[in-house]
Amino acid sequence: MKRSYKLSAFLLTFVVFFILSANMFPVVALAAPPEITADAAVLIDAKTGEIYYSKNAEKRMNPASLTKIMTGILAIELGGPRDVVEAGRGPHNVTTGSTMGLCQGDKLTLDDLTKAALMMSANDATVAIAEHICEDHGSFTEQMNLKAFTLGALNTKFRNTNGYTSPNHYSTAYDLALITRYALKNNRFAEIVKSKEATVKWKNRKKELTFANTNRMLRDERYYYPGIDGVKTGTTTRAGHCLAASATRNNRQLIAIVLHCNNRYKDAAALLDYGFNEHLPRKIVNAGSGIGTVGVLNGIADNVPVVVKEDIEAVLSEDDMEHLEIYRHVLKNTPAPIDQGEVLGRLIITCRGRVVNDVDLIAQKNVLTDNFINRLKVRFLAEKS
Repeated sequence: MKRSYKLSAFLLTFVVFFILSANMFPVVALAAPPEITADAAVLIDAKTGEIYYSKNAEKRMNPASLTKIMTGILAIELGGPRDVVEAGRGPHNVTTGSTMGLCQGDKLTLDDLTKAALMMSANDATVAIAEHICEDHGSFTEQMNLKAFTLGALNTKFRNTNGYTSPNHYSTAYDLALITRYALKNNRFAEIVKSKEATVKWKNRKKELTFANTNRMLRDERYYYPGIDGVKTGTTTRAGHCLAASATRNNRQLIAIVLHCNNRYKDAAALLDYGFNEHLPRKIVNAGSGIGTVGVLNGIADNVPVVVKEDIEAVLSEDDMEHLEIYRHVLKNTPAPIDQGEVLGRLIITCRGRVVNDVDLIAQKNVLTDNFINRLKVRFLAEKS
């Protein structure tokens, strides 16, 4: 039987001892958040967007070449990887910072230029990308700003494609995490930023260039981080050393953004360790757990037991576990008949005022309508058993 889902105003809070049952994952002592040198930083879960660490995360900062994360994802989304890009005067005039030496008239695929921009941080490659997709650099930066806005990066403004210092070119650690989280959902982007090395080839002349990824966490044994899968370095005099780092372990992907650091690799590793070691998947309630009853109108029984439809899990620290609350929203005086497994409510888990998970509450058994025929059925079954 199908019934429209309406939640009653009834709200029931369960005590914490119910949450901390013996069926949870084992907990460990929560370590203090790491001390890092970054002026601004954030650590988020790539799947949920949950913030595990924040330091001046909303402060506007110069993002340096972390800007190229947006340039790269737009190149992939708005262009074709096999597009042949012919460099104009714009790329040839870029001489500051890292470049791949593009000359006017040079031809390369868009995919090769994207690799150069994201891996070796080639500033001239970003200009070539912009002019190919939008014909001029300014129009492309408008696309970057529009994309940032749609992603919720509201404290971000781009004035160029490569991260050159400008008074009106800024972002925040949190906004950069949002942009990185979005970009990593694209398989080609994710594949490029985790590559240790690449070779690109010119189409108009016999030339090729092999370069290593500037992210030393991928390739340098001094900084290598197990599970690392990107993303981008950035360095200017004003911005200092910056890094967007992503790592995956046990099907969990975390993203760390560190800005203006003394040691960006050490800072990023400390944040990732904190996320993987202290914020753990924990089972809060088991599937099938009884969560009281719901009243029944015109039924053989006056009420029906409700149970949790599926396991409820969340990534939490031990300290978070002490701030959990469980709320039960249920239908009130539900009319019979009721089918076993029918949704009668919702169990909602909150931590410090935020929802961490929720699951359907379902009827544990059937409840027939109260009439002569059904009473006979119930009596017959009871005698037979």
